[in-house]
Amino acid sequence: MKTQNDFTRGRILSPLIRFMVPVLLAMFLQSMYGAVDLLIVGKFAQSVDVSAVSTGSQIMMTLTNLVTSFAMGTTILLGQRIGEGRGKEGGQLIGSSICLFGVIAGVFTVMIPLLSGQLSALMNAPQEAFDQTSAYIRICGLGSLFIIAYNVLGSIFRGIGDSRTPLMTVLIACVCNIAGDLLLVAVIPMGSAGAATATVCAQAISVIISLLILRRRGLPFSFSLRDLRFDGRINRKVASLGFPIALQDFLVGISFLVLLAIVNSLGVTASAGVGVAEKVCGFIMLIPAAFMQAMAAFVAQNIGAGQYPRARKALAYAIGVSAALAVVMFAVTFWKGDMLSGIFANDADVIAASADYLKAYAIDCLLTCFLFCFIGFFNGLGMTRFVMLQGIIGAFLVRIPVAFLMSRQVPVSMFHIGLATPCSTILQVILCLIWFRQANRRFGASRNAAKEAVH
Repeated sequence: MKTQNDFTRGRILSPLIRFMVPVLLAMFLQSMYGAVDLLIVGKFAQSVDVSAVSTGSQIMMTLTNLVTSFAMGTTILLGQRIGEGRGKEGGQLIGSSICLFGVIAGVFTVMIPLLSGQLSALMNAPQEAFDQTSAYIRICGLGSLFIIAYNVLGSIFRGIGDSRTPLMTVLIACVCNIAGDLLLVAVIPMGSAGAATATVCAQAISVIISLLILRRRGLPFSFSLRDLRFDGRINRKVASLGFPIALQDFLVGISFLVLLAIVNSLGVTASAGVGVAEKVCGFIMLIPAAFMQAMAAFVAQNIGAGQYPRARKALAYAIGVSAALAVVMFAVTFWKGDMLSGIFANDADVIAASADYLKAYAIDCLLTCFLFCFIGFFNGLGMTRFVMLQGIIGAFLVRIPVAFLMSRQVPVSMFHIGLATPCSTILQVILCLIWFRQANRRFGASRNAAKEAVH
């Protein structure tokens, strides 16, 4: 049987790092999906295929993040139950969550292919790349079941403190995706459609193998087919925790899609340049993003056990380590953006546009090390509505307006458009600092009340 990690006792930093590193590696490999697609398409196909993959993968990433964020409700609730000593309820929680996300997968599988053309038009996909973009979205949409299944399995394992199994499953998927891309793009010249097909097949293989591993290893509590049923009470709790995170990530994703649509109106070179830059950003933001997920699971267990001071110390440790690494990422991205962009493209103009855009994201590296750790901390506390609010405010009051204004400047600068993101992050960090004081009052008061009750 699988053992769960108990984060409520002993040291803080070393268990947090041990849990975070597999999360980081899994996210790195997950980023390889779109990156490998873009890399191989950029080397063996045309610029229109690069534009199609960059736009189509951005849409699919937004929709996938929506499900992943919603599944955080399962991660948080499961972690809190374990911290409260009620881990035996895990089987019912997992069974009900599987039913809930099964319905969501069915809706996505039908609706995304039907709306692929409308989604491409909404993104201002360049006319010469429109058909390829629609095909990429349609093929990935048909594989929604496997994409969602993978992310739900990951949320369950992280909830019980297991970050190694998700790493194993994404490694399998990444290897299969690379093999599929080489076959369907480099050998069989299918372009962006081949990249999409390889991604879906890799996810399917990963899910099947993951289920076989799960069946062999088991869980730290009983789970059977009888647990596969809708439980209104559980699903409402999962939704109350996960929906605000999902809505926030979805709307923030929409803001980035709007930004991409603004850039797409500037032509194929700008579109491909931003697409390449976003793939690079997917890697340079991995460390704070991994801390965000690790913090949510770590804090959830400690809040369930009434250990708020321990959760607050974990936040300080996470920010310290993340900030130190952010300085390195800033330097590499700001001064070597052309080298990083050259990994994914051959066209000199595309590389130049991407490198210019990346200078703004380098600045954002110095800010997200604070923001993402705060978000993971608040998610673990169950304060997901605040997480939703700060994300929406940053996206729609800052990121979109700044990007639009910068796109109207003559001459247009990709660096200036990219500055919309760090401008948004600054406001979000300020909001998190303000809300952190509110969390201290709320959970500090709860701790004092518990002490008084004991005495």
